[in-house]
Amino acid sequence: MSDVGFARDEVRRARYAVAAVFAVHGAVTGSFATRVPWVQDHASLSAGQLGFALAFTALGASCAMPLAGRISHRFGSRTALRGLMALWTVSLVLPSLAPGLFTLCLAMFAYGASAGMADVAMNALGVEVERLLGKSIMSGLHGMWSAGALAGSAAGTLAAHIGADARLHFALAAAVLTALGALAGGRVLDVQPAEDEEPPPRFALPPRSALLIGAVGFCAVFAEGASLDWSAVFLRDRLDSSAGLAAASTTGFMLTMAVARIAGDAVVNRYGAVRTVRAGGFLAVLGGLLIVTARHPATAMGGFALMGFGIAVVVPLCFAAAGHAGPNPSQAIAGVATITYTSGLVAPSLIGGVAQLTSLTVSFCVVCALACGLTAFAGVLRTAERVAGGDVSRQAAAVPGPRP
Repeated sequence: MSDVGFARDEVRRARYAVAAVFAVHGAVTGSFATRVPWVQDHASLSAGQLGFALAFTALGASCAMPLAGRISHRFGSRTALRGLMALWTVSLVLPSLAPGLFTLCLAMFAYGASAGMADVAMNALGVEVERLLGKSIMSGLHGMWSAGALAGSAAGTLAAHIGADARLHFALAAAVLTALGALAGGRVLDVQPAEDEEPPPRFALPPRSALLIGAVGFCAVFAEGASLDWSAVFLRDRLDSSAGLAAASTTGFMLTMAVARIAGDAVVNRYGAVRTVRAGGFLAVLGGLLIVTARHPATAMGGFALMGFGIAVVVPLCFAAAGHAGPNPSQAIAGVATITYTSGLVAPSLIGGVAQLTSLTVSFCVVCALACGLTAFAGVLRTAERVAGGDVSRQAAAVPGPRP
């Protein structure tokens, strides 16, 4: 990317604009998640057919994410982000229009593809803002995504409660979120490629630098997917909890992740990425041990809360490390995102398969084992730690404008 300088006040404003983009992205996901039962009924699908259709979300994202770097190179970061965010917010309408399995698979592929491309573009821009500021901000950006997802799910829950048609709900949500995304996207940094910079390939395997970083993200996203999809089932089936208490465990997990992400930058800036992830891995393992040994719902709920607290900052730091690890942030981030999306796709079905053969308790022992990998392999995130520790602060000091 071009090294054209930005005024320091402009960089600060861009940080809040990117945070708003993250929140809008999360709100789309939260809006859709609450109306999945309506989509299933509208398309007359069995549980197995629904699961098959939802898998096309990750497939679409994995296929399209490598294109995000090419689009950003062609149009510049601001125009690319605004366009990709508009595709993502508008795609929210598509699943509600699908009358059957085939059309829903197509809709979910398009939904996932637009989600993945916007995800890569906004994370690459977040890494650029972080580089210019010389301190960790990625955890807070992902915290805004979680906050947006909670807001979108709250609005979706209200729409479902009053019996609103999801086609109307999604159309209104898409209109509002498209406008907000365009407004926020118009205030992000407009990073242009250098004149002699080669455009990234349309499709490419993840660079070697992204593989180990992606493996750490894989462990965290596996634990996240397992907890989100199976925590309520665990409390209901393993500990005979009520439906309301079981659902509260999932909500608590999401809340702890959101809070930890929003507060995570201060921890990373003080202690560094490696020590933060190692401590998070310890908390996640402790949470997993509470889950598998629980004899009372409160113990399991505490375990899931600790799990959320422990893994919350890992994925943001993986994206940051990937973006700082090589000359092409979008390509590296796309590689890490592909690996983490795959983990999110594999985790729920693998947990279910292990539970079918053994028990849910054994399934969460697998989660514990993978959480150990966070502590063992946190060292691959040292590129993000160098940013948090100030190696980039010398670059930030060169940005024109008043100092804080």
